[in-house]
Amino acid sequence: MILLSFGHGYSAQALTRLLPKDWEVIGTTRRPEKAATLAAEGVTARVFPGDDLTPDLARATHILISAGPGPDGDPVLAALRDEIATVAGDKTWIGYLSTTGVYGDHQGGWVTEDAVLTPTTKRGQARVVAEAAWQDLARDTGAPLHIFRLAGIYGPGRGPFAKVRAGTARRIIKKDQVFSRIHVEDIAQTLWASIQAPNPGAIYNLCDDDPAPPQDVIAYAAELLGLPTPPAIPIEEAEMSEMARSFYAESKRVSNDRIKTELGVTLKYPDYRSGLRALLEAGG
Repeated sequence: MILLSFGHGYSAQALTRLLPKDWEVIGTTRRPEKAATLAAEGVTARVFPGDDLTPDLARATHILISAGPGPDGDPVLAALRDEIATVAGDKTWIGYLSTTGVYGDHQGGWVTEDAVLTPTTKRGQARVVAEAAWQDLARDTGAPLHIFRLAGIYGPGRGPFAKVRAGTARRIIKKDQVFSRIHVEDIAQTLWASIQAPNPGAIYNLCDDDPAPPQDVIAYAAELLGLPTPPAIPIEEAEMSEMARSFYAESKRVSNDRIKTELGVTLKYPDYRSGLRALLEAGG
């Protein structure tokens, strides 16, 4: 089996670690210097855009798209739609990694995969357009497309411990704000479960069982480290980047029932507490 992974980053690398040894993984990166790093990890590295991916598209049995949309829409379809359309119907599985940001703000209410898409951020709106473009291709070609809507990703190297240790972490408070999140290893196991049981056209939310206020996560990280709880700052007074502030524009609880009932997934880290404990035990 051959996986062609567009935008071979954090989540795709976690999936690669789960694949059987006889799988070949072809991963793309925008930076030539990163290609050497991917090669050292056993990945056949390609620079995209740049390298000719037509032979790889023909050989691949599975395709994963992690690359996010840019000014011209989905970068993979913008560059290779015709080439992909030619071979897409012959693939065993195609996965597109999207975001739960497509659901918009639900004022803390629950959303399932069947919820109407009403994004309020530019990133969420771009993802809705990209999802639709891939769905159009699947409808036109018979491509076995699966869409995965990811909540906030954390895992090794992406936890709150460094900021808490450095004394730079803050508990930003916005009334009734909740986020859903997902450990990268649970992303990987869900993708692998889907690869083993394809259901073309399926859409899955990837998140844990415990949507929670972001300030609670920071406080628990400090508790695990035995350090003082970082200060609470009202969101109106917080200095934040435009991207960081956009995360607080939407509040929702995301349901993950479908990955359990349809794919049989049992989360390794069903809440942020178990995930943070594991991260700390592994070196933080």
